[in-house]
Amino acid sequence: MSWVIYIVMFVAFFMFYPRIMLFQIVKKLEATAIELEDMSKKSKEFLVSEISKKPTKEMKEAVSRFYEFFSISPVALDPYGYVKKMERAVTDQRVRFREFVQEVAPSMDKERQANIEMGLAGGMTVHQIAKIVRHFVEVVKKTKSVQIAMILQMQMPLIEKIAKSMYKGTKAMARGWPIGDGIGPLAAADLIGNAKTREIEEIIIANVKLDGKAAVVMRAKGPGGRLGRPGIAVDKVAKANRFARIISIDAAAKLEGEKTGEVAEGVGVAMGGEGVDRTYIEEASVKYRLPLDSIIVKMSSEEAIEPMKKSVKDSLPEVRKALARSMKRVKKGQKVLIIGVGNTSGIGNSSKSAKQVSEWVDKHHKKMQAKKGKKE
Repeated sequence: MSWVIYIVMFVAFFMFYPRIMLFQIVKKLEATAIELEDMSKKSKEFLVSEISKKPTKEMKEAVSRFYEFFSISPVALDPYGYVKKMERAVTDQRVRFREFVQEVAPSMDKERQANIEMGLAGGMTVHQIAKIVRHFVEVVKKTKSVQIAMILQMQMPLIEKIAKSMYKGTKAMARGWPIGDGIGPLAAADLIGNAKTREIEEIIIANVKLDGKAAVVMRAKGPGGRLGRPGIAVDKVAKANRFARIISIDAAAKLEGEKTGEVAEGVGVAMGGEGVDRTYIEEASVKYRLPLDSIIVKMSSEEAIEPMKKSVKDSLPEVRKALARSMKRVKKGQKVLIIGVGNTSGIGNSSKSAKQVSEWVDKHHKKMQAKKGKKE
């Protein structure tokens, strides 16, 4: 009799265990999907409140409608001319974002509008993540596929981490707070000091003296959140000047186990994104025979979009040392081009603004440490 009971239980286990396991996984996935959808909703409500303290029904509907905005990448079957097509797509996307913000917040100043643009991009990313997770949860429910459920469950910790960071980044950028990705513009602002600047394609350009040598420093215009078009700016400036070297400074993804704020040196163009601006800079490098040096500040992809950490800000002295080492490769009388790559959210165009950012980061760090102490 015990053998019969054992065999029945054994068969029942194999028949019902996958269903029980699927039920448990789906329950957890459903809870995560609801949490992500709640973040998407809150990000939308936050942006609406940043645009207007008394938002109308039409404005709320406009923001909700724009959250569904999409951009289709150009066809890459024939690689010839792909960069130009991608540039067209990127330009169109930026124009649409700008037009929308001007439509819903016409009386807002340009810097605040730039911050709202960046906040919208972050909020829309959170919304897209929530939609994709919800899609796969519904697919699992519909197909009863344990395999899809397990794959989604394994990926969920990383997805949640990215979504939560993007949610924090949405608030930071919409409010005009400095973020981790702004370390390049921050270093450039420190180098510019009080020098006179000019503007090309939302890129601020200044002529300075560095270690007794002439340098042209460029970065996106701040303190509103912008990326500018550094590629086009480099192409135009390189035609008008005889440079000996191009040095780029940017944030870069660190590996797990590496410390946030570590500085590393290399060659090439330190720049992320779609690759359009990087292509312009690389072509200028080939055309004018300019060596490419790069200086990176290590941080995780989450830290790059969250409010700037103290360890990132504290890397500035090491960045200056790395820059000095690169400048030693430039002969006296030669000129160098320095590019501070990154998002200018909350970072102005001078050393005075760089000092203010440094003070803000220190205060924010103390505030976060105090909150952390209370929770513990």
